[in-house]
Order: sequence, then structure tokens, then C-alpha cells
Amino acid sequence: MTDRQAPGMSKSRARITANLALTLVALAFVAPMLWVVLAAFDTRASLSLQLPANWSLGNFGAILNERTTIRPFFNSLLIATGTSALVVIIALFAGYPLSRYKLRYGTHYIYIIVFASALPVTAIMVPVYLMFIHIGMVDSLAGVILFRAASELPFAVWLMKGFMDAIPTDLEEAAWVEGASHFQSATYILVPLLAPGITTIFILSFIENWGNFMVPFMLLQSRELYPMSVSLYSFFGEYGDAIYGQLAAFALLYTLPTMLVYFLIQKPLQKGGLRLGGAMKT
Repeated sequence: MTDRQAPGMSKSRARITANLALTLVALAFVAPMLWVVLAAFDTRASLSLQLPANWSLGNFGAILNERTTIRPFFNSLLIATGTSALVVIIALFAGYPLSRYKLRYGTHYIYIIVFASALPVTAIMVPVYLMFIHIGMVDSLAGVILFRAASELPFAVWLMKGFMDAIPTDLEEAAWVEGASHFQSATYILVPLLAPGITTIFILSFIENWGNFMVPFMLLQSRELYPMSVSLYSFFGEYGDAIYGQLAAFALLYTLPTMLVYFLIQKPLQKGGLRLGGAMKT
């Protein structure tokens, strides 16, 4: 009887231990976010985690102006969206020949891509800054978008090639037999099936660029061009002692776009995965 109960008891203990460990990890992430939410509605917020005595939207009213929030928000949106779109488009054109053609130096290209994706951006910031000064792209959103796209392309191309490798070439070959060109087969067959991969790369790039601080901080000098990441950093110096309620309200608004993007693309990703699975079965 004892021998039979031992395996069940050990499994129960392991389950309890796993649940406790996961709970501690969840609390480590939830506690800071809970402070942000509560402090955003508390005009007397402090560093301690506490319920607001009087719930108020005063912190949001204090920061919702063009200089502090509205202009940085649209700058961040432009940088994140523009960079992500550029990365996806170039990764499509670069990943197609690496996936579909037997190139003489294809393996070397992959090694270079992997090496470039592991290169830290901070290691090349100084020469890039000097180069951007010479070509006149310092203090411009276009320069930030170009630099961010170039730094993310190696990883994006590597991911795009992996997604393309998972799609059988038989689908394109069938279209070629019917008279379709390579461009038509790629546009009407490959790209729709790549929707989950394209969406994944776009989201990863968007989140990375929305929260990126180093590149805009180095390349932008005009206050009106600052994205929200740099504006959040300057929040302390501008207001002297930190007004924690307004800082929390700003941080809450700052995190909303990435959360919305994540939740809005759940269904498209699932539909794309089902479409890819159905095509591979046929």
C-alpha cells in the first residue's frame, strides 16, 4: 500500500513545487506592473505598492500634452512601424533566394548572417554615428529607421529563411506549370502562406523598436523628434524630483501599444497557421 502511494505522493509534491516556483516567477513580473497601474491613478503615489486613497485621472491629465506625450507617441509609432515594415520587406527579398536557390556561397551567407545578428549594436554605435554625420542623417527619424532596420535585418533574414524552408516548393512548381511567373507564385502563394512568419517578424521588430532607447538617444538631438523611450528618460531631469504618479501614467501609456499589437494579432496568427497546415497536407 505504501509502495503504491509513493509514486503518487512524489508526483503531487513535484506539482506543488512547480506551482510555487511558477507563482514566485509570476509575482516578480506582476508586482512592478501592479505598481504602475495603481500609481498611475494615485496623485500621491510613492515607491511603495499601495491602493490609491482617491482614484483620479489627474496624472494622465498632467502628461497628456503635445510636448510630453502626444508628439513622442507618434514619433515612436513612426519609428517602430516604419522600421518593422522595412525589415519585413527586405527580409522577404533576401530570404527567398537563400531558401529556394542552391547558391554557391549560400552557406557562407548564413554564417555571416548569424555572426551579424550576434554583434551588439553598442559595439558599432561610434563609427555609425560618425558615418551618419557625414551623410547628414543625424537628428532625423529616417536615420533612426535606417539604422534600426539594418541592425535587425540579419536576424530577420535568418528567421524568414526558416519560415520559407517549412513551405514545400511543390506549391510553387504547380503554379509554374500553370504558367505563373516566379514573382506571381511568390506573391499569390508563398506570401499568404508566410503570413504567420511575416506577422511574427513584424511583431518582434515592432516591440524591439518601440522600446529601443540607445539608437534614438544617440542619433536624435531635437526634443520634438524624441520617441517615448527617450522622453521617459528625460522625464526625471525635466521635473526634478520624480513625480511617481505622472511617471507611472506615462509608463502605462507607453506599454499599451505593444500589448494591443500582441492581442490583436492572435487570431490572424492562428488562421495563418491553419492555412499553412492545410496547404502542406494537400
